[in-house]
Amino acid sequence: MINVLEYLENTLKNMPNPEKTAFTGESGALSFKQLFNFGRSVGSFLHGQNIYKQPVVVFMEKSPEMIAAFLGVAYGGNYYVPLDAEVPSFRIRLILETVNPAMIILDKTTSELFNSFNLDFPTVDFAEICLHDVNDTALQNIRDCHINTNPLYVVFTSGSTGIPKGVIASHGNVIDYIENLSDVLDVSENTVFGNQSPLYLDACLKEIYPTLKFGASTYLIPKSLFMFPVKLIEYINENRINTICWVASALGFVAGLGALKNNIPKTLYTIAFGSEVFPIKHFNLWREVLPNARFIHLYGPTEATGMSCYYEVDRDFDINESIPIGKPFANTEIILLDENGNIPEGNSHGEICIRGAGLCLGYFGDTQKTAAAFVQNPQSVFPDIVYKTGDLGYRSENGELYFISRKDHQIKHMGHRIELGEIELMANQCHGIEIACAVFDETEKHIVLYYIANPENTEYEETHLLAILKSLPRYMMPRAIFRLDNAQDFPLTPGGKVDRVKLLEKYRENRKAKKQSRK
Repeated sequence: MINVLEYLENTLKNMPNPEKTAFTGESGALSFKQLFNFGRSVGSFLHGQNIYKQPVVVFMEKSPEMIAAFLGVAYGGNYYVPLDAEVPSFRIRLILETVNPAMIILDKTTSELFNSFNLDFPTVDFAEICLHDVNDTALQNIRDCHINTNPLYVVFTSGSTGIPKGVIASHGNVIDYIENLSDVLDVSENTVFGNQSPLYLDACLKEIYPTLKFGASTYLIPKSLFMFPVKLIEYINENRINTICWVASALGFVAGLGALKNNIPKTLYTIAFGSEVFPIKHFNLWREVLPNARFIHLYGPTEATGMSCYYEVDRDFDINESIPIGKPFANTEIILLDENGNIPEGNSHGEICIRGAGLCLGYFGDTQKTAAAFVQNPQSVFPDIVYKTGDLGYRSENGELYFISRKDHQIKHMGHRIELGEIELMANQCHGIEIACAVFDETEKHIVLYYIANPENTEYEETHLLAILKSLPRYMMPRAIFRLDNAQDFPLTPGGKVDRVKLLEKYRENRKAKKQSRK
């Protein structure tokens, strides 16, 4: 297999009912047959515009139609750049100026927003081209010239600096990833995914392409439900969703806000989580209510097409432990390297580096950043590229791989190197604390801890928290601790992770306001 479109085409050939619903969203649903027809129409339209091997922006609301547009871009021999209306306007402008797309596909909602930008890029409405006449000859010629290293998409990540970086992934990258991920999750035609992530991030690959490969089903869960855990669980049960692949904080909010006490997502039997550390107390709440479900910890960066490692939980964990990231997918190798490019001895810490077919092509239009992150493996005597993740990890005595923290979450304070993740791990052990995040103000040299507590607690949890944190060395103690009132006050990135940049901004704004009030 060399083209992801073969997933859809092979499924249609073998499935008894091509009218089976593939994707369901707030706006409606699309069947496998509709995806095929819409995709070929969009591909034929792009061919008619002489757009080939170029970036095509898909700027639409999160919907099954947006996925059909992705496939249409691929049918035309191009690569898609996904955006939607929740992306900040300044960021959309930066991405469009970076990519300089040959075409922008819009829908009714995003068309009005795009027109307000006053940008001079060619646009078209998806509704106008999804029924375009299909040019079978042109589409076959495009397919005949295809190789698996052709790019499929460019997704933009902000990283720690907030500056968008466009990661380019090929058809071959995605196929390697989906084959291995599907084996780990045990996907079949009976799988019903509940998608949490936006469609403009690589996280949605976990649902989109296995659905096409197996003839499964995916529900695009409305974002609003993640602020109302009880309604979210009701949605899961009503639609008989059995498989979710969510960021750990999404699962943590559900558990932390007490939704699992009286509401059980009884249809779930596979719960995959990753992208952040999952506090054990939250994990244990999920495992208590779903003792027969499979829980799988996934780890991996966008630059390796998604996830590269997995660990299926097969034992109990104490409150002060962390869940391993386990072992790499097939056809993937994880190497730990120290600052000198050597493999650390024993269970010493090292930077997690990845090699294998899942490594993406690099960063769009930025050879300098690509060369800095995708480097020659210092352990090899032949050309051999590894991706430096910027994550720190170690291997336990039994060989299990553990994630520690981001290198950019490692700070130097009072002459000591500190992992902010260690402070968070301690705080999350506190009874009543639902989620905690530590940030470091480089200017003021302050470690700051933000947390959300169980609403049933009042002052108790802060007293308990301070008592636990006193076991930390003095140089690791937060200078300031702030309680946020509810989950809505805890800033998240569009992908559902804790937004450390906004937390730091919140602290600096508070400091500035206090200084001004003293004058």
